[in-house]
Amino acid sequence: MLARRGIIPEEYLLTRLVEDPFSQPRYRARQRKARFVAKNGACNVAHKNIREQGRFLQDVFTTLVDLKWHYTLVIFTMSFLCSWLLFAMSWWLIAFAHGDLDPGGGSPGLAPAPPCVTSIHSFASAFLFSIEVQVTIGFGSRMVTEECPLAVTVLIVQNISGLIINAVMLGCIFMKTAQANRRAETLIFSKYAVVATRSGKLCVMFRLGDLRKSMIIGAAIRLQLVRKVTTPEGEVVPISQIDLAVDHPVGGSVGIKGIFLVSPIVVAHTIDAKSPLYHLSASGLQQEDLELVVVLEGVVETTGITTQARTSYLPDEILWGRRFVPIVGEEEGRYTVDYSKFGKTVKTHTPLCSARELVEA
Repeated sequence: MLARRGIIPEEYLLTRLVEDPFSQPRYRARQRKARFVAKNGACNVAHKNIREQGRFLQDVFTTLVDLKWHYTLVIFTMSFLCSWLLFAMSWWLIAFAHGDLDPGGGSPGLAPAPPCVTSIHSFASAFLFSIEVQVTIGFGSRMVTEECPLAVTVLIVQNISGLIINAVMLGCIFMKTAQANRRAETLIFSKYAVVATRSGKLCVMFRLGDLRKSMIIGAAIRLQLVRKVTTPEGEVVPISQIDLAVDHPVGGSVGIKGIFLVSPIVVAHTIDAKSPLYHLSASGLQQEDLELVVVLEGVVETTGITTQARTSYLPDEILWGRRFVPIVGEEEGRYTVDYSKFGKTVKTHTPLCSARELVEA
């Protein structure tokens, strides 16, 4: 998105992902049927055969916010047009029943009776008066008189209905504009994860960063392994989600909270005896049908809204024996970040065996 707008050069490709120019992985992974989470964070799950569709209408506001923009704009426009037309018909019927549309039809020699609404002579003028009442635009030529109590009642009903429509529709537009996923567009992940040794242990690592200067408060990272599992009883779990421990990039375990995302960081998962990746080697990893899902969640400093960014890595996107290059430097007394190297990696000496075999060696 930023590259398309010209804020960042196109070659950086900072649309939530950063390309890394290098050769394809050494091992060919078998073809995967489906991806649980797309690289841009969209969940690849389709809900089918929902019989109780009426449940969505019980929460109309959330349903409107979840709709696509063109559907929301159509509903926004039609809600006002329909209300204007409905009350315009009411005003026209009141004027017709009171005889205001035929000012010369009264008894000869008698002064015409005061109209219910002045200056209504056709449906077009009734429609204009309906708009004036609901959006509080008064031009002075049309007004309700005390001649008809019914007209006063319709005036009150239309004002209350207009306030409700304004509150719902404008609130819906505001919520769609301020949705948390807009902030997530500037939270970027490296396109590839890497496996390398750190402090003598194999680690799975990926890089993430925030392009904005405004902070993500209380940033938390969750790393999950998604795979198909068959229990000892023979039950098949098609989407088994296993939480993986996340280590702080500078050492010391902090669990999944407390990330200070002022500059891009490399997040690592140590492959130890408690890790489900403990028995996987470089070749075995590429043959596994698994997916690493990364979820970054925090509160936007400027708005106070909780935002969430997601991405995932398949086996052919996990590069064995590579490490991310440093991108943070110091120039003229301040730290600088070179985002052109965000996704670049270099080869490093890494055993091709599993973490279990490395410990036992």
